[in-house]
Amino acid sequence: MIEMLFRAIDGRVDELTSLTQDLIRFPTVNPPGEAYTPCAEYIGERLKAKGFAVEYVRGVGTPGDTDRYPRTNVIARFEGKQPGKTVHFNSHIDVVEAGAGWTVDPFEGVVKDGRVYGRGTCDMKGGLAASIIAAEVFIEQNPDFAGAIEISGTVDEESGGFGGVAYLASKGYFSAPRVDHVIIPEPLNKDRICLGHRGVWWAEIQTKGKIAHGSMPFLGDSAIRHMGALLDAFEEELFPALDKKQTVMPVVPEGARRSTLNLNSIHGGQTEDFRPGLPSPNVADACRLVIDRRFLLEEDLSDVKREITEILDRLKRDRPRFDYAIRDLMEVHPTMTERDAPVVKAVAEGIQAIFDREPQYVISPGTYDQKHIARIGHIHDCIAYGPGVLDLAHQPDEWVGIEDMVQSAKVMAVALERLLQGH
Repeated sequence: MIEMLFRAIDGRVDELTSLTQDLIRFPTVNPPGEAYTPCAEYIGERLKAKGFAVEYVRGVGTPGDTDRYPRTNVIARFEGKQPGKTVHFNSHIDVVEAGAGWTVDPFEGVVKDGRVYGRGTCDMKGGLAASIIAAEVFIEQNPDFAGAIEISGTVDEESGGFGGVAYLASKGYFSAPRVDHVIIPEPLNKDRICLGHRGVWWAEIQTKGKIAHGSMPFLGDSAIRHMGALLDAFEEELFPALDKKQTVMPVVPEGARRSTLNLNSIHGGQTEDFRPGLPSPNVADACRLVIDRRFLLEEDLSDVKREITEILDRLKRDRPRFDYAIRDLMEVHPTMTERDAPVVKAVAEGIQAIFDREPQYVISPGTYDQKHIARIGHIHDCIAYGPGVLDLAHQPDEWVGIEDMVQSAKVMAVALERLLQGH
C-alpha cells in the first residue's frame, strides 16, 4: 500500500507544482490581510470538488478584521466510511511583505532549477500544497478508510494567529472529539519533526517625561533620555544574564537554545507625519519601546516579567523623575510534544521510509499556531512538519524545492496510513 501511495504522488508532481504556483499568485500579504478570501475560496473549491465538506469561517472582531480585509479561514473535512480518528493538516495562507532584493516577481510563482520561487513558497504554501496532494492521494488509494481528514487554510499566523487558528480553536474547531492529531506543514526541513516552540512575551514599555521648548530642555524632562537609561541597564545587566540561560529543548538554530530579548521598535517624541517638512523643537514627553522576550521551558513567565520590572523599579527609585508604564501585548508559554505521541511516531515512520534515517527532533525558536491548538484547543498531539528550509522564510527570492514537496507529501501520506489505517 505504501508503494502505491508513493507511485501515485510521483505521478502528480506537475499538479503539486502548479498548485503551489496558484497559491503564490494570491498576494495574501499580512498586514493588512490582502486576498485572504479569494485564496481561501480557491482552496475550498478545489477540495469541494474532491468530496470534502467545506466551511468558511471569518474571524469576526479579531485584530485587523474589517469588511475590506476580512479574516477568512477555510476548513475542509472528508469523512471516511467508518468512525475513527481525525487527522488535521493546518496551514496558514498569509505571508509577510515581499520587501526589496528580489530577482523574480514574488507573486508569479516562477519555476526554475527544480524550485518554485515566490513569497510564501517556503513559509508555507509549499507545505499546504503537499498536504493537499497527500490527503487526496490517500483518499483515492484508501476509499474505505475509517476516520476523517481535515485541511485548513488559516490567516494571520504571521501576526499572532488571532484571526485564524486562535479564533477557530475558541469555536471548537481544534478540540476533541472533532480532532485527534494535528500536523502543521511549517518549513522546518523535510527530515525534521518540530515538537514545539519557545515561549514569548511581548510588552510595550513607555517612559514618561515633560514637554518643553527644545532650546530650553532643562525646563522639561526627556522621556528619550529615560529610555536610554533603561537600554543601558539592559546592555549591562539583562543581555549578559540571558546569554547564560540554556535549555535542554532541542531548539534550532543552536544560538536560540538560550533566552533572548529583541527590541522590536522604539519611538520617542513627535510622530513622523511632519515629513517632508521639519519637526518643531520639543522635549519628548513620551518614549515607547516594544520588546520581544523569548523564554525557555525551564523559565517561569512571572520570573521573566520580574527581570524587566525590577530594573524599571530600581530606575524609578534611583533616577530623578524616572517614571514608566508597561503593558502586555502577548504571552505564550513554551510547548513541547512528547516524542512517543502518536503523530510524532507516525511522521517519524514516514521520514524513515523516505530518507532511510531517523528524523531530527527540533524545537522552533519562534512560535507558530501550535500555541493556540495546545492552549485553547487542548490538543497536544500536534507537531510541525513540512518542506522548505527554515532559513529561507521571509527572505528575498524565497523558494521551495519541488522534490522536497514530493518527499514531504509522501511522509504525510505515510503518517495518514499509520494514524488512520493502523499499519
